[in-house]
Parts: sequence; C-alpha cells; structure tokens
Amino acid sequence: MLAFTLFGVLSLSSTGLGWEWGKSGKWDHKQRTTCHGTDSTINYTTISGFFQQDDPATDSKSFDYTETNYGLIDRSYPTDDKFDPNGVKTQWERFAYYVNTLNRACDQNTQYKVLFMARHGEGYHNAAETYYGTPAWNCYWGPLEGNGTSVWRDAQLTEAGIAQCTKANSFWSHALTTEKIPAPQSYYSSPLIRSATTANLTFNGLNLPVDRPFAPTIKEFFREGISMRTCDERSNKTYIQNLLPAFKFEEGFTEDDELWKGYEGETSAAQQKRTKLVLDDIFSNDDNTWISITTHSGQISSNLKVLNHIAFSLSTGQAIPALIKAVNLRKVDPVTTTIQSWTAEATCISPPITSISGQGCVCSTTTSALLTTATPTTSPA
Repeated sequence: MLAFTLFGVLSLSSTGLGWEWGKSGKWDHKQRTTCHGTDSTINYTTISGFFQQDDPATDSKSFDYTETNYGLIDRSYPTDDKFDPNGVKTQWERFAYYVNTLNRACDQNTQYKVLFMARHGEGYHNAAETYYGTPAWNCYWGPLEGNGTSVWRDAQLTEAGIAQCTKANSFWSHALTTEKIPAPQSYYSSPLIRSATTANLTFNGLNLPVDRPFAPTIKEFFREGISMRTCDERSNKTYIQNLLPAFKFEEGFTEDDELWKGYEGETSAAQQKRTKLVLDDIFSNDDNTWISITTHSGQISSNLKVLNHIAFSLSTGQAIPALIKAVNLRKVDPVTTTIQSWTAEATCISPPITSISGQGCVCSTTTSALLTTATPTTSPA
C-alpha cells in the first residue's frame, strides 16, 4: 500500500530529484552525523506485497525459492503502463524498473534496496545436530572439534550442501537468462567457510553482466550468532584467502577470530546490535540497489528483525528477498541502553544420557559445566 500511495504523487518517468537511475544512493559521514555530533539513525521498513516470503500465509518450512521465481509475486506495478504498455516484459524486468523509479523519485534521505539473503548449504555441523538431536548438540557435541569421523569447527559443506549450491547456481542461471532477474551489483558473505563456499558455488561461473561481476566482500558481522560451539569459530584470514582468493575482506578484518570465546555465547541483543551496524554500513557506503548476502539462518533472522520484516525461517540452501526502504533520520539521536552481550551456557562433561527436544539434555553424571557469567555493556541499541 505504501508503494501505491507514493506513486500517486510522483512522476513515472526516469527523471527526478532522487538518486542516479539504477542506483539507490549512499550517505557520507556528514549525512550520517546529527547536529549533536552523534551518528544518525537509519530506520528500516520492509515494503511487503512483492514477495511470497513477506506474506504471513506462506509456509516457510515447505517453501522453495528455486521453484517460485525467488518468490516474486505475479502482480502489476504503477509503472507498467509506461514501461511495458504491450505486456512483453518479464515480472522481474517490470519490478526492477519500478524499484529504480522509487529511487529516482525519492529524497536524499531515503533509499530503496533489494536484498537477496541466502542461507548456506548444509554443513557438517548441521548433519551432526540432526544426528545427535539439538539438545545433545548444544550441551555436549557442539563444543567439540568433531566426533572422530567429521570435523565441524568452522564447518565445511557436506555433499548434500554442495548439491544445494549446485541447485542455486542452476536457478540463477535460468533466472538471469529467462526471467531477467537483476544480477546483484554487490556481493557480501559471512566469513565462515560454509557461507563463503556457498556464495562461491552459487554465483561463480554464471554469465553475469560485465558491470556486475561476482566480486564478493567478506564482512565479519554477517557471521552466525556466536555460540560456544566450534562451528561458530571462523578460520583465520590467511586460510580463507588461500581457499577463496577471489574474495575481498572489509577494512579492518582481523587475521584471527577475536569474537568467538568458546566459553560463553553472544546474546540475541548483542547480535541485533551488530546486525544493525553492518546493515547501516552497507546502506551508508554502498550505492548499489541489488545486494546479495550469503549468511546463516540465525543471522538472517536477525537481519529480518532489524529490517522490520516478518519472521521467516530458512532451511539450508534456501533464500529470501526483501524490498527495503531506509530513511536517514539526522534529527533523531540514538537511544543508549544497557544490553547483556554474552551469556553462560550449560554443558555436559560427557555424552548425555538422553537428548529430548524441548526439554534439553540429561547429563550422564550429576554434574554439568556452567561457564562464566556475562558482563553487561552500555552501547547504542
């Protein structure tokens, strides 16, 4: 409804007062600074009504984006009469024109971007959690390196996970050629191997436009929620660089993982905070409209909360798109709140007797290890 209201007062031409055609704009340091010298607040809204994944009636457990044109809804747009009077354009071509017109007609404090958020293919840690059950995985097996057969520290993809990536690559190949889906202009990835490998297998080798090559950037804060389990500890920068030499690293990316602790886990509030920071960074510094983000189920859930999108769970290898409106509020100072950044997690010191979903583990001894308590920190929400 917001989109229709907006276009009731705007010209449908490709000229206007907003951003360059095909771009969504970005905000420099001055634009992101309030009169009090603090960072401005970026407010995010998901514009619903364009993708099946933003419809509460869509069953996330059975939904497959590769079978539904990435979930793009078959509908008309206010710009169709001008752009496609003869009805020969594809759904994606008409949607892309509509989004470009939104950016061309908006003011300099507003952006519209389309985010393609993909979860990595199945990793060895996913297979292990399925095998042992989530309670036993969380309380005993997850904190280990592996089980003697499989290693899940910064887990690699399983054969099933690689197959999911192949399926994604085939989808994009068809969608680019036949459906005319816009190729991403920017690619971002979690630093964890399973996600970076997924991005590489999904997009590498596609017939992409010359001006939109697959040139991914690894961003630390797109990693999974940082638990005490070893699958959430990333490899060092040198290893990632040698494994995936085409990947770039954001400025300041450290050689070693300085966030994973191994004895306590990140709280959801802390993950929300870093999610807001990484999304603010992209919207402030990347003027591209079509953005690919390859990451994790928990991190995508955090993204969706920050973006004010409905909850939508993803199985391995699945993806969700979203049309996002971002508004830079320079007259609003951020609210300072106290959050708990880290929290202790209970574990068993030996394999549990039972692992019951919804009830947790029953340890094989009367003693479980409860690690150190968390320390509250004060920071912008």
